[in-house]
Amino acid sequence: MRIEVEHRTTYRYSQPVRLGPHSLRLRPRLEAGMRELHFALAIEPAPSLHFDACDAEGNRVSRLWFDAPTTSLEIVSRFAVESDGSAGRLAAALGRPAALPSDLPFHYAPEEATVVAPYCRTEPAAAAVRALAEQLASRTGGDPLAFLGALNTHLHTHIRREIRELGAAHSPEHTLRTGVGACRDQTLLFLAVARSQGLAGRFVSGYQDRSALATAERHLHAWPEVYLPGLGWQGFDPTRGIPTGAGHVAVAAARDPAGAMPVSGSYAGAASSQLSYAVRIRAGAS
Repeated sequence: MRIEVEHRTTYRYSQPVRLGPHSLRLRPRLEAGMRELHFALAIEPAPSLHFDACDAEGNRVSRLWFDAPTTSLEIVSRFAVESDGSAGRLAAALGRPAALPSDLPFHYAPEEATVVAPYCRTEPAAAAVRALAEQLASRTGGDPLAFLGALNTHLHTHIRREIRELGAAHSPEHTLRTGVGACRDQTLLFLAVARSQGLAGRFVSGYQDRSALATAERHLHAWPEVYLPGLGWQGFDPTRGIPTGAGHVAVAAARDPAGAMPVSGSYAGAASSQLSYAVRIRAGAS
């Protein structure tokens, strides 16, 4: 599958401001079966310094610095990738690896426990979140793979998806209580439930080939990934009730949403700011 993405982010300021350093996580993560065909980045005003690197999470990051005052900042990324979906097929072909424990709460082997520990740590789960985790664990006999599949299906069935372009993700208990959540809200709820059973999870931002809602507009997407010994990081998309696959393109993965923001930065000045963005996605056979 070939996927082409154009992502335009525009900030407008009510009066001239000085832009602080910015970090862009807009370039695809080249994971199993994913090949980048091209990538281009256009920035106006042009930064005085542009440095590309990988952060501690393995995300491809562009660091930007600016000199002159400005009343706007526009960032346009364009890329095309080709995905053969081999990661999903590999997991299905392997079945249950010998290294994967068969019960919950989950315990990692010592050689992996230290590495994944940051992805297991979280704030104490609310009583309702723990109750959901225990209910699903009991229903699936404590089997981790069945538990994650049941969790994905449960959120898809019971949480109504909304599009909320701006603002931080809601807390897991808020999403569970209201039964409504954007993709980032559902991701945090999925991670809270999984982590309460000892599973290591991370927050992923990116794009998908098809929207979970019947809308003409396209948006950034978010989904959770869980680390499973012998299978690696496995993604789930509760907004569609499916595992992630060839139609999902990740640009950033981190322990929490702050580390996976596609654009982050600051400005100095008394101006108010207005953010708008537009995403165009085209997908088809390679």
